[in-house]
Amino acid sequence: MKPSSKSLAPDGPLLLAFGAHPDDIEFGCGGVIARETQAGHQAHFIVCSRGEAGTHGTPAQRTAEAKKSAGILGATIEFVELGGDSHLEHRLAHVLAFAAIIRRVRPRMLLAPTTVENQHPDHVVVGRMVRDAARLARYGGVAELIKLKPHAIEQLLFYAVTVEAEPTDRSAMLMDVSDQDVVSAWTASMEAHASQAKTRRYVGLHLARAKMHGVRGGAGHAIQLFPNDPLVCSSLATLGRGARQF
Repeated sequence: MKPSSKSLAPDGPLLLAFGAHPDDIEFGCGGVIARETQAGHQAHFIVCSRGEAGTHGTPAQRTAEAKKSAGILGATIEFVELGGDSHLEHRLAHVLAFAAIIRRVRPRMLLAPTTVENQHPDHVVVGRMVRDAARLARYGGVAELIKLKPHAIEQLLFYAVTVEAEPTDRSAMLMDVSDQDVVSAWTASMEAHASQAKTRRYVGLHLARAKMHGVRGGAGHAIQLFPNDPLVCSSLATLGRGARQF
């Protein structure tokens, strides 16, 4: 696997987001990306295939759409070769490659697909490998990673590419993405994946999901994120409000 390299800030971006396919990050958590980049934070995408198995859109078209979409969201992007769409497998070599990316990019937080079985097995595979890679990236004695300085992230947050991928056994964080500039950028980033509009009305579907979650949280639009580990706060003053608002 030979990922292309991008010039990032020495201290790394706030977010490193992994997606199995060219549109997963945008559909699953694009509003979160837009909110953070518009606030001045860096985000970098790792896309693990080029949509090779898709019914609509060639790999070249899907790649171009992903690059355009990332640009709309203000993120940088690179692609890694793991066998192609619908051929992703949970292998130690791939986990180590992800860990090497984490050490190189040095993000504060990771975003990855949930590990809930859903309509596409690639989503689960990538989510599990990112989870494992986040752990290996910390260990200084891993022989295959010895040339890169160990790096410990602050949080691994999972996003659900589809409704079916939303975990039912853990509480979600609701990220308020109601700002009109955020919604506009997120919508445009999804629309950039024009080839996929032939399959399903994805843009309307994901905006409707965000509106539904927004109703739950008293916001116009909200996106669910699922922490891999308990969140640790240094002060109750840093906590947001509860979704029910009591």
